[in-house]
Amino acid sequence: MKFNRFHGAAISSFVIWGFIPFPLKALTNFPSSQILYFRILVAVLTLLVVSGTTRREQWRQTYKRFKADTPFEKRRFVLYTLLGGALLTINWLAFIYVVNHVDIQTGSFSYLLCPILTATLGFLILHEQLRVHQWVSVGLSLMSCLLVGTDSLYNLLFGLLIAASYAFYLITQRLLKDYDKIVLLTLQLLLAFLFIGPSYPWFVGEAAQPITGHFIAQIVLLSWVFTVIPLFLNLYALKELKSATVGVLMYLNPIINFTMAFLYFGEVASEQKVLAYGVIFASVVLYNLPLGRKKDAVASA
Repeated sequence: MKFNRFHGAAISSFVIWGFIPFPLKALTNFPSSQILYFRILVAVLTLLVVSGTTRREQWRQTYKRFKADTPFEKRRFVLYTLLGGALLTINWLAFIYVVNHVDIQTGSFSYLLCPILTATLGFLILHEQLRVHQWVSVGLSLMSCLLVGTDSLYNLLFGLLIAASYAFYLITQRLLKDYDKIVLLTLQLLLAFLFIGPSYPWFVGEAAQPITGHFIAQIVLLSWVFTVIPLFLNLYALKELKSATVGVLMYLNPIINFTMAFLYFGEVASEQKVLAYGVIFASVVLYNLPLGRKKDAVASA
């Protein structure tokens, strides 16, 4: 496999996402809902500017396609766009809370679990097939969850919330795969902010902290460097790379998270958690082994 700029873009996006605990940890004194509120606000304003300057044709094509859709397809588009915005909001809020108030390990564990959970949901909802070794990987992932749960049910529930919300979000994106991803994301975040925007006192609550220059700087960093830029890099990579290749590279994100958690932020883990992390790593490696692919290719030839 020849390394090219598309590989570089994919790797860069996941490496950037891997360091997202830094701006989040810098805002530990702020409530998670306040961080989320302004992250969505800055991200959606940025995406609207980008859409208005460089992606007008994609918006026209999306509107043209929506008008040509059947009533059923229009309802499905609206439903999954709304659902996608809600799931992304839940995912971001849970991840911010976990990183700042639980531990980085739990957030990392959830994103290692997420692709395998997505594949399982793809089988159940979209009827996508899994090979035998991938089902074994699903079983190992379940074992790792049981190990984490017996050590800390609180951590497991938050890990599953993050993994499940993002996995279901990815399923909604597959169901809307014929639409431009940036247009969809802009619509989803815009709808999310239209819901939470007018209710700032209720959404953030009495724990809201005064807005400072430090807060604004970290929010802009979080929204631009750790949201919009890696998203564009990832979409650029997907123009040429197979989704399976990008799927393997995405594990760079939680691996970097784990490394920072232990080496930089000084987190510790029980022996049971270490064993659980080892099992989930093994399941990830097993899931991505190219077993049976040559046989499938021969059968389809």
